Amino acid sequence: MTPADLSLTVLRAVRRAIDDGALRVDVPSRAKVERARPGGVGEYASSIALSLARPAGRSALDVAGILEERLRDVPGLRAVEITGPGFLNFTLQRDVDADLVRGILAAGTSYGHGAALTGTVVRFAPVAEPRAVLVVEALVRLLRSQGADAEVGADGGERPHVYPGASGGHGTDAVRWAFLRAAPHDRPLDPGSLLVPHERNPLFRVQYAYSRTRRLLVNARQLGFTPEPGRLGEPGRPGQYVEPGQYGRPGHPGHPEHPDHASPLLRLLRDHPLALLSAARHRAPDRVARQLEAVADALLAFQHTVLPLGDEKPSAAHRSRLALAEAAGTVLAGGLSVLGISAPDRI
Repeated sequence: MTPADLSLTVLRAVRRAIDDGALRVDVPSRAKVERARPGGVGEYASSIALSLARPAGRSALDVAGILEERLRDVPGLRAVEITGPGFLNFTLQRDVDADLVRGILAAGTSYGHGAALTGTVVRFAPVAEPRAVLVVEALVRLLRSQGADAEVGADGGERPHVYPGASGGHGTDAVRWAFLRAAPHDRPLDPGSLLVPHERNPLFRVQYAYSRTRRLLVNARQLGFTPEPGRLGEPGRPGQYVEPGQYGRPGHPGHPEHPDHASPLLRLLRDHPLALLSAARHRAPDRVARQLEAVADALLAFQHTVLPLGDEKPSAAHRSRLALAEAAGTVLAGGLSVLGISAPDRI
């Protein structure tokens, strides 16, 4: 279950409460779901009960209780809790990780595309300045990925404020990243710095991380196994599944002596649809670039747990980790495609 799925699930609970006569309000256009803040409960939270309280003529805690009753048995949710003045807090079921990976692999590079902006018509005014052209092209792809009807139209259309930039004769990928990684109104990056294959080069890290997933798939085939979504097991102990309550304890993932590299990657992949939608709504392709950097860094930290080490035999956990790596590569390729940048199999 992704945040976008969770948002739709909350809206369905609101509709059920209205249909049952428990609430007398108009169904909101969307239910904002965000990651729980430090010190909070669960993985995600929503303040929808607070926003519905006044029109419903009820306290936020009453509204939250009504919604909690209609959410507690939803597949994919392990727990729904009410905190503070009426916040709904959600904990996802652990098996949802495998479902997330399956969903990404099934969707391919279209993972994160949706219909949230269906019915929205956006017409951009024609532009000629080199950076503005690339920014508008990326925005059209972003908006279409979320269901909007977007294209470059006649004069008088939307015209983003773009700080001008010069390509300087550098490669296409470097220029696109330089122009799109900085916010449109900010000075662009230097394309020349993006030609150096170094870990300080964000474009190189993203493309290299994608190429690593392709190499991992090749290496796995040579070792006789293929990706299969499932339980990830514990790094270093591939046959052992670690229950959620054990994370962070001595000898288990999350503890300083035994870091858990899968969870940060899973969180980023789960949040990817919201990152694309936010980038489209705010006309901010730089948000996609930052999201890809975060996914790439998490993937590069995770990749070392994918293949068997030494005399280890490939296990179900190795197949699951390989599937997660492939899913991360799929997200990177899809995001790069939105920005008009290539995803090379080898670097």
